[in-house]
Amino acid sequence: MAPRNKEQEQEVLNWISEVLGEKLPPGAYEDVLRDGVVLCKLINKMAPGSVKKIQERGTNFQLMENIQRFQAAIKKYGVPEEEIFQTADLFERRNIPQVSLCLYSLARITQKHPEYTGPSLGPKMADKNERTFTEEQLRANEGQLNLQMGFNKGASQSGHGGFGNTRHM
Repeated sequence: MAPRNKEQEQEVLNWISEVLGEKLPPGAYEDVLRDGVVLCKLINKMAPGSVKKIQERGTNFQLMENIQRFQAAIKKYGVPEEEIFQTADLFERRNIPQVSLCLYSLARITQKHPEYTGPSLGPKMADKNERTFTEEQLRANEGQLNLQMGFNKGASQSGHGGFGNTRHM
């Protein structure tokens, strides 16, 4: 498990606060996010109507449903499944760094949504950089002997004697 990075956690909380346009409740990173309410509000702000029902308070099971609704909504928004944290990672504090990774990923995916005009977090996504070559350019390289093709003045490994033997000098 990756070590926790307090700076990144604070960056994530600042970003969420900016997106929501409101101050987050005081407390530790995982405690602010634990009930899923802030997360659901976040995705609803980015993609209105993503989470229809947010349980503000209730049993652990009801609060965990908030997290599951958030996870389903960000998957639909475009966050890769392998970057989405498990409910227990946050709710039972099993893997808080995975929660941070997921939120960074969500912030990164906003760049693919032109309708999102809020604050950004983390590095800019790379743009596609496709190259096209003419047939002539592709063929120009065929006549050259690549050094990786075994051109080594006839040296070979014959007579080496196999693995594990010592070299006698």
